[in-house]
Amino acid sequence: MALVGSTSVARARGECRSRVELRHLLRGAQTDSYAASTIRVEAGQPVVSTGAYAIVRHPLYSGALVLLTFTPLALGSYWTLLVLVPMVPVLAWRLLDEERFLKLNLPGYADYCRSVRFRLIPRIW
Repeated sequence: MALVGSTSVARARGECRSRVELRHLLRGAQTDSYAASTIRVEAGQPVVSTGAYAIVRHPLYSGALVLLTFTPLALGSYWTLLVLVPMVPVLAWRLLDEERFLKLNLPGYADYCRSVRFRLIPRIW
């Protein structure tokens, strides 16, 4: 019986966390109107350094990582957590590639990187 109760609690926590992170992702997308699937810099594009971007340099990726972690918990699909194993290195590669491009092509991005220390997870990386 204890297993059933703890599973329900884990699902509830996962569902709550997923909802919070979905709101975080949507708010980040509203803040950064230049977010796109292809890395590019548009004429007159500023460096966004307010809101979630003042805490981590890639808040949309942070939200995606949290969703990838907690959605399986909310659904009780623990095998789906194995998706994290290949996704984390892919996400890190994409993030580092994007930073290299932006440092070269977006004026002020290198200064932003010096002022906002963490890329993805506050106080960790």
